[in-house]
Amino acid sequence: MARLAAVLLLAFGLLPIANWIPGGHEAPWYGDRISLWLSGGAILVGVLAIAAMVFNRHPALWREGAWSSLANRWHEAGRPADVAIATLAGLFYGVVSRVVLSAKPLLIDEVVQVWQARVFAAGKLFLPVSDHPEFTGVMHLVDITDKVFGQFPAGGPLMLSPGALVGAEWIVGPLFAAAGVFVFARLMRLLETSHGVALAALLIYAFAPFTFFLSGSMMNHVTATAWLLGAALALVHATRDESPRPVAALVMGLCLGIAATIRPLDAAAFALPAAAWLLWRLRMGSGQIRPLLLSGAGVALPIAGLLWVNSVWTGDPLRFGYIELWGVTHELGFHASPWGFPHTPARGVELVNIYLLRLQTYFLETPAPSLLFATGALLLTRRLSGFDRWMLAGSGLLLLSYFAYWHDGFYLGPRFLLPLSPWLALWTARLPSRLADSAVPLHLRRATTATGVAALLISLLMLVPIRWQQYRNGMLSMRWDVDAAARDAGVPDGALVLVRESFGGQLIARMWGLGVSRTDAEMIYRSTDSCELDRVLGVVESEGGVAERVHELIAPHRADSTRLVAQYLSPDTTLRTIPGAQVAGRCARRIIEDRAGTSLFAPMLLARDKRIEFVRDLHARDTLIWARGSGRPLWLVTQAVEPGSPLRFEPVNVDSAVAEWGMD
Repeated sequence: MARLAAVLLLAFGLLPIANWIPGGHEAPWYGDRISLWLSGGAILVGVLAIAAMVFNRHPALWREGAWSSLANRWHEAGRPADVAIATLAGLFYGVVSRVVLSAKPLLIDEVVQVWQARVFAAGKLFLPVSDHPEFTGVMHLVDITDKVFGQFPAGGPLMLSPGALVGAEWIVGPLFAAAGVFVFARLMRLLETSHGVALAALLIYAFAPFTFFLSGSMMNHVTATAWLLGAALALVHATRDESPRPVAALVMGLCLGIAATIRPLDAAAFALPAAAWLLWRLRMGSGQIRPLLLSGAGVALPIAGLLWVNSVWTGDPLRFGYIELWGVTHELGFHASPWGFPHTPARGVELVNIYLLRLQTYFLETPAPSLLFATGALLLTRRLSGFDRWMLAGSGLLLLSYFAYWHDGFYLGPRFLLPLSPWLALWTARLPSRLADSAVPLHLRRATTATGVAALLISLLMLVPIRWQQYRNGMLSMRWDVDAAARDAGVPDGALVLVRESFGGQLIARMWGLGVSRTDAEMIYRSTDSCELDRVLGVVESEGGVAERVHELIAPHRADSTRLVAQYLSPDTTLRTIPGAQVAGRCARRIIEDRAGTSLFAPMLLARDKRIEFVRDLHARDTLIWARGSGRPLWLVTQAVEPGSPLRFEPVNVDSAVAEWGMD
């Protein structure tokens, strides 16, 4: 089992399989990655060769027992030492959140989950839908019935809700990640007889770049991984000998159930082998029935809450928000994806390959592939413990699950694989002991360890700072403090602020307003000349039509979809046009406006000052919002096209706006 895992890591984590399969996903960056690995690997091979010669000729230079002595002191210090390491890690994660990620939700997934967390914190499950949701809708916000709620399972936003209560959602990720580090420390004390391996695994996991960058975010992968670690610790207690331990089994089930309310797929991947293990223990006698039943009860309790929320949201306890919003194309399996392309087994192979290729870099940010030590330890492992088998089975099922899932989950690394990071840290730390078991000469073992330390030092001193700056300077348009910017600009209480998104964003929102589903809107947008789409939407809006009318009028224009090309008349490069088509009239005005600068509506969704109302600017349709309170001050917010440009709040002359709306 271990060697099979090693072979899969070698194949999918080093070879560009995705680039060999025609069509679908690709890794165009693979050549650059190989160049880095070859140059970095050459340096590390040199370190290995020199260290091997030095330790062979001068073995006294190796301070035998130094690491073991430190690890023994950590072990003897017990729980306080684990609290100290977890606290230090949590503080570091908090710095990452504040300094690198600006304590802001930077991805639309985070924005919607923070929004839902605030709804929960206010004592509600959902908000009532507005008469015109196109003005306030965003991609992952379900607003197609009489309720508005986030598409994600309720557990993730629920974890963020205590932070929402104190106005600091950013603190939740670091706190849960630090709790996960503490739990992992307790787990290592139980699993590893070698204190050196246990401490090394703990420090690698706690301070791996993949861990600490994601731990500073508001992504639900962080909280789910913390609960999965809690389940792992309880599982070890429940199975450490032949005595039945029903309380530990109950705690394991509760942790898995809570993880399932956050990320059902991740929880299922590790719950199935845990259930199989407890079933296998039934051969020890009838006393093992109680732990099995209690573990199931523990899983069922949180899931019952999740199903109840689902039933309130969608009317069906088994129907999640993302299925309500996107339809069955969002589900696992091989079928058309929500964005139109088919998810096939070949695409699944491509995605798993891309995830593991990325993890080779993002896990430790070393100059050579990050998973080589873990792969080597797996190859050299002769016997597996019961926990090792659970760990490998759960990890394999996780990869298999995302093989059957259509979306490429990339943010701060291959985020879907965060639950694998503790186990990869453990196998990485095990390599020196596995080399000792395989009778590798002492000087080579020492040289290998020294090479690993050198790789981590290069990562710490050279490569992590580059990634730190890359993340700090990215996604700048999502980082603004909207409330402060509005106050500084002098926006008065009661103002209606029009957020001018790009022309493409406006087209998609207008389709939502006409009842076009999220999936259909994406496919229409990607397969239609943008100016023709604008014209058709204008006709349907003037008729008071609905989605069926949009489909009817747009169908002839989609027939030319193969001729579409991206147009670069605007900063919005998602716009498409038929070669030679004339851009004039309203379409030309929208493109000119794009050049002058646009903004994003999603960050405005999280503005805390409710005395100001932010809505998406849809030009002539703005009269639908303006009619609700025509005496309000009217403002417009945009940004210059240069990255990082500040928000520009400008008062709008109502008479001029009305005249312009009439032109549309």
